Amino acid sequence: MKGVTAPELFWWVILPYIALATFVIGHIWRYRYDQFGWTSRSTQLQEKRLLKWGSPLFHYATFAAIGGHIIGILIPESWTAAIGIPENIYRWFSATAGTAAAIGVIIGVIILASRRMFVARVRATTSPVDWLALILLAIVIIIGIVETVGVNLLGSGYNYRQSVSLWFRGLFVGNPDVNAIAHAPLLYQIHATAAWAVIMVWPFSRLVHAWSYPVWYLWRPFLVYRTRKAQRPNEPGTSGRRWRRIGVRY
Repeated sequence: MKGVTAPELFWWVILPYIALATFVIGHIWRYRYDQFGWTSRSTQLQEKRLLKWGSPLFHYATFAAIGGHIIGILIPESWTAAIGIPENIYRWFSATAGTAAAIGVIIGVIILASRRMFVARVRATTSPVDWLALILLAIVIIIGIVETVGVNLLGSGYNYRQSVSLWFRGLFVGNPDVNAIAHAPLLYQIHATAAWAVIMVWPFSRLVHAWSYPVWYLWRPFLVYRTRKAQRPNEPGTSGRRWRRIGVRY
């Protein structure tokens, strides 16, 4: 590649391919040798009040953020222009929607991270790899918020679709534009590097449950669990106990 230094070649070509290979091979290995661990290892029994709010907020906001990345990075600027979306309108919508998604993600992460740090029973179920994945996710999220809010919404803006997007799409066709990412602002370079680190850690953490997430679960009826509650002395019955119905979606 003309004009590309050895460190740039390693950082923006070799390292991403290593991350992608680790991602694919790691999932295959995990599925073959650790199918019982292919789960989020729910901690609802340890603590459910914070989980009730943090988990949906984090997941739905993350889906929105991923959708924004797909539109902004994988879809070329020429495609959105071809369907009549001017770049200034796209950037305004992207910054506004991205800000809303970022706020949801960061609040969800704060709630979930607080559970793992301050609830002893939840903390005991968290592996070192899960902590590493959580830290890397936090880095990606915080930098993404700075880019979205500080640079594109409140600042002068930066057209990453003409730099970062070109490099990223080129990775999947074997022709990454290293110069495009190498001359991008440092904030975007750190964001991309942290994202590749998450990709490498993903197969070995509880993030693998994203691939087995049951979408139908959102509409699943409540399961009925029953607990026994002592009867009053004057109530009929030979066992002295009665069943109480509890509805739980899990």
